[in-house]
Amino acid sequence: MKALGAFGGGLGSNGETCGAIVGALASIGLKFGGTANQPGDDEKIRVYAEEFLNRFKEEITNGRILCRDITQVDWKNEQQVEEYRNSDKAVNCWILVGKTAKLIGDMLEKVDGRQ
Repeated sequence: MKALGAFGGGLGSNGETCGAIVGALASIGLKFGGTANQPGDDEKIRVYAEEFLNRFKEEITNGRILCRDITQVDWKNEQQVEEYRNSDKAVNCWILVGKTAKLIGDMLEKVDGRQ
């Protein structure tokens, strides 16, 4: 997880887009994106990204995508960050990450016909 640590706290502790979203969208890009020798499927990327974002907002965060709104933490305020780390807010974040991983995993498995 340390390799993806810069996603935490809303992209480098800036409270911006939830890092779990960024990871999920990266997975969609890896699944449907192309290579130097093979074009990708931009339409599938768009369709699955939209489905993922809609489901994330509906099923996981009640419409929120910004870390600061989800966690209710000002990531530039050291006291709030310390309180976050020592509270259920941190646990809730890990639960959110798990739910997001399950959502994107289920979506991509369905594409592969494993569901």
